[in-house]
Amino acid sequence: MTNEKINNCCCCGGKEPSHKIENNDICPLCKTSGIKVKNITVKHLVVDALTKSVGDIDYYICMNEGCDVVYYNPESGVKFDKQQVKVPIWFKKDANPKYACYCSKVTEEQVIDAVIKHGAKTVKDIIEITGAMKNSQCEKNNPLGKCCHNIIQEAIDKGLSMK
Repeated sequence: MTNEKINNCCCCGGKEPSHKIENNDICPLCKTSGIKVKNITVKHLVVDALTKSVGDIDYYICMNEGCDVVYYNPESGVKFDKQQVKVPIWFKKDANPKYACYCSKVTEEQVIDAVIKHGAKTVKDIIEITGAMKNSQCEKNNPLGKCCHNIIQEAIDKGLSMK
């Protein structure tokens, strides 16, 4: 996950802005640059006991798969690790399950299975076979706070390479 171009999202209302990595905002633990995530996403995904400590600021998500930090804000010093969020973060090591679509709870394994066993080749095929992207609440449910289209496409590509 690095800089992503604007994509036409099929579930979240058209074009979605890119999430750029900002080099001056690094993870306090692993020193990797993060991607900005809106406050609403962090508030929705941290465990209930920590919701108030999120405050009204936006955060960054650490994209380092081996780092335990998920969300952090360099200005406030507040950070949340894997044990402090409600869902496994698909790109983090040991994520289980590894969701491709958080809103519909469709896993990477289900997407790969749809590719290998049912011949899916496109995101549209995956939507029809698995029900992914039907409950579009990406800003709240996806840890990046954006549409899962790219995550699903990566799982499709993985499945196609396994055929």
